[in-house]
Amino acid sequence: MNEIANYYKKDADLALAKKLTILVWVLTIVVLGLVALMRSVKIPLPENIDLSALPALHAFLNTLAAFFLIGAIWAIKKRRVNLHRQMIQFALICSLVFLLSYVTYHFTTPATIYGDSDGNGILSESEKQIAGSGRIVYLFILLTHIVLAAVSFPFILMALTYALTNQFSKHKKLTRWVFPVWLYVAITGPLVYLLLKPYY
Repeated sequence: MNEIANYYKKDADLALAKKLTILVWVLTIVVLGLVALMRSVKIPLPENIDLSALPALHAFLNTLAAFFLIGAIWAIKKRRVNLHRQMIQFALICSLVFLLSYVTYHFTTPATIYGDSDGNGILSESEKQIAGSGRIVYLFILLTHIVLAAVSFPFILMALTYALTNQFSKHKKLTRWVFPVWLYVAITGPLVYLLLKPYY
C-alpha cells in the first residue's frame, strides 16, 4: 500500500509528458511506415549471413514478453509497484528487441506463406486445398495479431508515458484495455510461428 501511496504523491510532469507524447507519435509513424514497407522492399544479404533462426527468436521473445506481462499484472494486483515496473520494463525490452529483429528479418527475407509446402513463394490451388481450414484459422490469428499490434503500439507507449510522468489515473484508465490487447499480441506471436513452422 505504501508503494502505491508514494507514487500517487508525486506531481505530474506535464512538460515531459508533452515531449514524450510527440516522441510516441513520431515513433509510431516511423515503425508503422517500416512495417508497411518491409513486405515490398527487400535488401539483399551476403551469402554467408543466415537469418533463418530469427522467427524462432521472435516467438521466444514474444513468449517472454507474455510471461513478464502476466507477472506485471500479478504484481500490481498485489500492490507491488516496483516489481510491476520491473516486469513491464522487461516486457518492453523483449518487445523492442523483437520489433528490431522482426523488421530486419522481413526487410531481408521473403515472406513464408502458410500452406506453401514446396517453398516457392506461391500458394497453388492444390496447396490451398491441402492446407484446408487450418489456413483460415492461421489467417484469422495472424490478421488479428497484426492489426492489434499496430493499433495498440502508440497506446502502449502512451501508457508508459503516463506512468513515467506520474499521471497514474490516466495510466490506469488506458491500461485497462491496452494491457489485454498487448498480452493477446504477445501470446499469438509464438502461436503464429508454431502454425507457420512447417513451411519455413
